Amino acid sequence: MFVSVIMILASLIIGKSSPDFEKLSPYECGFNPFEDSRKTFDIKFYITAILFIIFDVEVVLLLPLVFVLNFCLPFVLVFLALLIFGFFYEWQKGILNWA
Repeated sequence: MFVSVIMILASLIIGKSSPDFEKLSPYECGFNPFEDSRKTFDIKFYITAILFIIFDVEVVLLLPLVFVLNFCLPFVLVFLALLIFGFFYEWQKGILNWA
């Protein structure tokens, strides 16, 4: 731990820093920014992505499990019922509406 602290301090003391306009700009890709980089992002994109992941994982992981293990079918059906209920609840609350 002592050596790592010494190396960090040495790099801060010895290393030179020459920030220029390009390094301080929000984009280093060569394009001028079109608008403010701190603009708020609509949360509906995240909600849609999370809903897709939930239902996608459910289909990919649970349906093969039902075919392989027949004894856990009641548990999977309860889980599917909860997912369907949650889907209709989100639909009723208007989370899936973009307008």
